[in-house]
Amino acid sequence: MYRHFSDLMEATIFSLCQNMSILHLPIHMRLMSREQLVVQRARKSFQTGRTKPLEFRIHQLKSLLRFISDRRRDIAEAVKKDLGKSEHGTELFETLGLEGDIKLAVEKLAEWAAPRPVEKNLLTISDEVYVQPEPLGVVLIIGAWNYPWAVTLQPLVGAIAAGNAAIIKPSEVSSHSAKVMEELLPQYLDKDLYPVVTGGVPETQELLRQRFDHIFYTGNSTVGKLVMEAAARHLTPVTLELGGKSPCYIDKDCDITIACRRITWGKFVNCGQTCIAPDYILCEPSIQSRVVEEINKNVKEFYTDNPKTFEDYGRIINQRHFKRVMALMEGSTVAVGGDSDESQCYIAPTVLKDVTRESRVMKEEIFGPLLPIITVSGVDEAIQFINEREKPLVVYVFSHDNKLIKRVIAETSSGALLANDCLVHFTVSALPFGGVGNSGMGCYHGRHSFNQLSHLRSCLIKQLKMEGVNSMRYPPHTAKKLGWARFFLLKQVDVSRLRRMALLTMFAGLAAFVVQVKELNIPFQSKLGLKGFVLISVMLCILQVCSILESS
Repeated sequence: MYRHFSDLMEATIFSLCQNMSILHLPIHMRLMSREQLVVQRARKSFQTGRTKPLEFRIHQLKSLLRFISDRRRDIAEAVKKDLGKSEHGTELFETLGLEGDIKLAVEKLAEWAAPRPVEKNLLTISDEVYVQPEPLGVVLIIGAWNYPWAVTLQPLVGAIAAGNAAIIKPSEVSSHSAKVMEELLPQYLDKDLYPVVTGGVPETQELLRQRFDHIFYTGNSTVGKLVMEAAARHLTPVTLELGGKSPCYIDKDCDITIACRRITWGKFVNCGQTCIAPDYILCEPSIQSRVVEEINKNVKEFYTDNPKTFEDYGRIINQRHFKRVMALMEGSTVAVGGDSDESQCYIAPTVLKDVTRESRVMKEEIFGPLLPIITVSGVDEAIQFINEREKPLVVYVFSHDNKLIKRVIAETSSGALLANDCLVHFTVSALPFGGVGNSGMGCYHGRHSFNQLSHLRSCLIKQLKMEGVNSMRYPPHTAKKLGWARFFLLKQVDVSRLRRMALLTMFAGLAAFVVQVKELNIPFQSKLGLKGFVLISVMLCILQVCSILESS
């Protein structure tokens, strides 16, 4: 046993240091928190410039892809324990889109990272003017528990592609997924540049005390405000992927059977724990009974008469959220479902009617398998209802009338609008995914992830020539100089258009020359003859075109 308290303390500190692998560090650094050390190590690694070569980024992206392929079973088992999701459901909703995002980034990275020429004015027409994407530095990614792999690793794809270091903080609520990520991901990615930090609120708070170059958070708006507040201390930019109550308007003249089939799928996938799930339905009273009937029919088709025993119907993440969701039914009438089992965190797919604007279920984002129906007199009242509330992540509208759809687009605001389907806009990497107002800020997916996590640096390279043109900006400033400045500065020049015009002029001149030669009957002594001469001329023009395209 230990003879003195100091011996006990020394042994305890030694044990902690062993667990944290910091014995090799100076004494003052051993007093730093684990989170501080991880961030510092990532920043030092980033400052070596290792992430800048595209070859390094592509290698890391391919390693991430290999991780998903090699560890597919481990990922599926973790998600099954966290959310009760099936193996095929995990692949469809977690890893498939992730693989697509990685492959796209590998294929397009050279194009995304290349200098981007911009339009010039007459003053800079002879200069090299472009936007150069460059890495921001060290990014903090705070994931969510509802899709613990997709929403945590998709931002990581953008961070790696953009050349950043990234601290990955998976949600502690999906504990099994977090553990697998912590144990296995470092076997594939650079441990210093892309460490995984696990833990709960204290660990997250400690991370947020550190300085980052960007923070990417997925979760609810309450925590989003705290993240933004912490980031403000260091003037750190943030991307907030939040949620909200996404409305779903059903036009009475649409195909209600198809509409309800797609709404049922979009609402109850992942047991309703999807940030872009339809939160509530707006429809006219005349079709409410039909909507309830069709959704009930689809629930039975998708999940059988007993969803509790069906493999592809998941569970609420934990008992705290189970109790929260159950409490939201208070004051509303159950039209479909309503069954529950707290011991399994099971809530059946449920439709609520007799819901008012003041009902408890309308006070917060549901994030569970409850679908309230609110009746409105028509599209006018539906639009008014939507606009009286916080801007949602998505507005859904089901209608055959394209004018009605365009009107909803024009008269509402949301992160996205999807007509006649649910969720599928998330799969289109060319579309920016993100919210507006209370539903978030910033966006990602595909090239948008790269841009979001890059600094788009303005570059202008001028030659030390043509000083006569530049003299207009030097004192003394006169009316004449101002006139010239207006002409040179306000006249935008599309250089690529000028190149196209020059090219057309070149071909037109060549054609005119050939016609002139034919009319004059000029004899050609060369063995090539007229046809050979024209062929050589065309080849020279093609070479000139290639040169122009290369320089642009």
